[in-house]
Amino acid sequence: MKRLLVLSGGHPYEEEPFDTLIQLLGRELGDWDVFHLIHPEAEQAVAKGAADEADALLFYDMGGYTFGDGVVTSRPPSEGFKQAIARRFDSGKGAVAMHHALAGWADWPEWAEMLGGRFLYQPGESQGQSVPDSGYRHDVTYNAEVVAQHAVTAGLPDQFPFTDELYLCQIDEGAVHPLIRARHEFTSDNFYSAAQAVAGEMFSNEGWEHPDGSDLVAWWRQVGNAPLVYCQFGDGPETYANPHVQRILANALRFTAGGTS
Repeated sequence: MKRLLVLSGGHPYEEEPFDTLIQLLGRELGDWDVFHLIHPEAEQAVAKGAADEADALLFYDMGGYTFGDGVVTSRPPSEGFKQAIARRFDSGKGAVAMHHALAGWADWPEWAEMLGGRFLYQPGESQGQSVPDSGYRHDVTYNAEVVAQHAVTAGLPDQFPFTDELYLCQIDEGAVHPLIRARHEFTSDNFYSAAQAVAGEMFSNEGWEHPDGSDLVAWWRQVGNAPLVYCQFGDGPETYANPHVQRILANALRFTAGGTS
C-alpha cells in the first residue's frame, strides 16, 4: 500500500475539516494510506525516516515558531530533519507545500530557497536584501487564473472564482514555474502587517510599508532530483471543501510522487 505523509502543526487550523480533506486525497490517489504527523512529533519522525518511506508528502505545517506575549521567536529544524528532507529530494521524490508552510522554518534559509518564497512574521532578509514583514488578508474574493498547462492544473477551468486568505510576501518568480495567479491588487493598502498582528494589532497596516508583490498563488520548481509544488490555497474549511483545490492538491501529489510535467 502506498503512503501519503501529511505534516501539520505550528499554526492553528480546523482539525476535523482538514482531516476530511486529507482522507479524501488519500482516496483520490488510489486508496493510499494517510499518515498525519503533528509537530513536534512530526519533526522527530521525519528525522527518523518517516519522509523516506512516504510516496507522497504534504506540508501543511509552520515549523520553528513560538508565539507569546506579543513576541515571536524562531529556531531552525534539527539536523536530522534537514538531512531527511534533502535525502528525499535527492532520491527523486518531491513534495507539496500548502498555505502557511511558506512561513515555516524562518531560521532555515534553505527552506525558503526550496519553496521559492517566504512569508515573514518580522522584518528580515530575502536573497541578501533587507525586507519588511509580510502581509495577510483573510476572506479575499478573487478570480484564480490558470497560467500554465501542467499536470498540476489538469482538469481545472481557465479561471474560477475563489475566496481565501492571500499573502503579500517574498516570491522569487525567476526561480519558479508559475501555475496559477490571483487577480487581485498585491499592494500594502490591501493587506495587514504580520508583525503588527503578532504584537496584538490584528488587521492593521498603519505605518507599514511593503513593496508591491507577486500575484502567484501556485507554482512548482525543481529541487535537486524532484519537484516541489507550492499552493497558497488552504486557510480553512471552505477552501478544504473546494473541488478545484482538491483537484490541484491531488494532481500535485501525484506529480511530485513521480508524475511528469
